[in-house]
Amino acid sequence: MPPERAPLAVGVAGCGHFGRFHALKAATGAGVRLAGVHDPDTERARTVGWETGAPALSWQDLLAACEAVIIAAPAEAHFSLTEQALNAGRHVLVEKPIAATLAEADVLVRLAAERALVLQVGHLERFSAAFRALSRHMQQPLYIEAIRIAPFKPRGTDVSVVLDLMIHDLDLVLALVESPIESVDAVGAPVASANEDIANARVRFVNGCVATVTASRISLRTERRMRLFAREGYISLDFVNRKLFMIGRTGEGLPLPGLEGFSMTESSWEDHDSLAAEHAAFFAAVRGEGPIVVDAAAGRRALDAALMVAESMEASRARAIASGLIPAA
Repeated sequence: MPPERAPLAVGVAGCGHFGRFHALKAATGAGVRLAGVHDPDTERARTVGWETGAPALSWQDLLAACEAVIIAAPAEAHFSLTEQALNAGRHVLVEKPIAATLAEADVLVRLAAERALVLQVGHLERFSAAFRALSRHMQQPLYIEAIRIAPFKPRGTDVSVVLDLMIHDLDLVLALVESPIESVDAVGAPVASANEDIANARVRFVNGCVATVTASRISLRTERRMRLFAREGYISLDFVNRKLFMIGRTGEGLPLPGLEGFSMTESSWEDHDSLAAEHAAFFAAVRGEGPIVVDAAAGRRALDAALMVAESMEASRARAIASGLIPAA
């Protein structure tokens, strides 16, 4: 029998709300050993370390103790920490966005390639049961509408709603549409924080597909929906209630009166642990047992789309101020 493989030594940098979940998940992962946790707030690091049974370490000691590191620090620290980890020869799973600018993202893409290291970006929705259900039913969409709204929470307001929430749906749209972005028309506004809390973007792709994406973190309720139109039919996806409706020429489901050849199907899915699935994919890629599901290039593409939305929102704001529609700040 081949010798038993040693557990993969993993560290977690960032012990905030989501970093804690990463640490708890890594502490119980199969074939993984949580080598340590790090946070500039040493009390927070010690608390999460106590919960997970891992030592609270300095950043340099964490890099020395692990083979792979999960970076769940605030967005402004993603580039610096990821660059240092890659230069230290460590595989990295970094939370979204990959970096603050495309120039920074390009440095990380290059470093990971030159050092033959795994750099996975934490676009968690790619690992959800909902996205798997959607991608099984729809190929080459012509039109996509995505809505993601939620009540206000102070967490995440260090960046705009585009980088906080909308980037999830932008990444899903980009995963479904295999074409470059041609143009973006967007509008947004800060309401409860210093950054935009609500945004709407219309994204047109070179192949003719159009996506309308809305994100809000100041709504009275939580709603996550996606509608897609393609040659094969129409899909409506309700992420919250786990329902998928499809109208098309599938030959399955209930016939639709007045629409010969069309039928409607309704299905649902069982939620699974998306974070565990994300971790499993990362660890498999590190061991050479699978592909990098959301690689650095995908993370850069999502960041590029988000920055295009932000640029268009700024232009829309300037026009509104010039016309007197809204007052200057």
